[in-house]
Amino acid sequence: MAHSAPTPRLSGEPAGPQEPSIGSLAQSAMADVSTLIRSEIELAKAEVGSSVKKVGIGGGLIAVGAVMLAFASIFLFIGLAELITWLGLPRFVSYFIVFGALVLFAALAILVGVKLTKKLRKPERTIETLKDLPDVMRRELPGRRQRDLPVVRDGQFARQDPHTRLG
Repeated sequence: MAHSAPTPRLSGEPAGPQEPSIGSLAQSAMADVSTLIRSEIELAKAEVGSSVKKVGIGGGLIAVGAVMLAFASIFLFIGLAELITWLGLPRFVSYFIVFGALVLFAALAILVGVKLTKKLRKPERTIETLKDLPDVMRRELPGRRQRDLPVVRDGQFARQDPHTRLG
């Protein structure tokens, strides 16, 4: 008789352990969820921490390589000036030619960079929604909202007067 029900005692209570109440079950479930969330956060911190460390090391190595490349480019330009000297021009003229070419490329890069940055636009829709944020965040009782909320339709912000009241 392995599957028999517990036999009641003389007092009418079952012989087995008492069943936990719904409150204690809910409390236990909430504690388990809280522990699970904390564990997930700790895992995310550990993963992000190691990733950030690797990115930092990688960024440092890229910077070292860029500095070494910059120093190596000095020798490239010296070699270019010496090549021009070997072709028959005086040494000072060949160095000025290399210097002029570098200044010309630098000026061209600056002009292109300035043109690209002038083409950037302000995030006007975001600025508009942020202007209305104080009105949206005003505390009103649920179901008794006095002002209409901003609306975005088809990717466009429909600006409404924040001071108009709902009818």
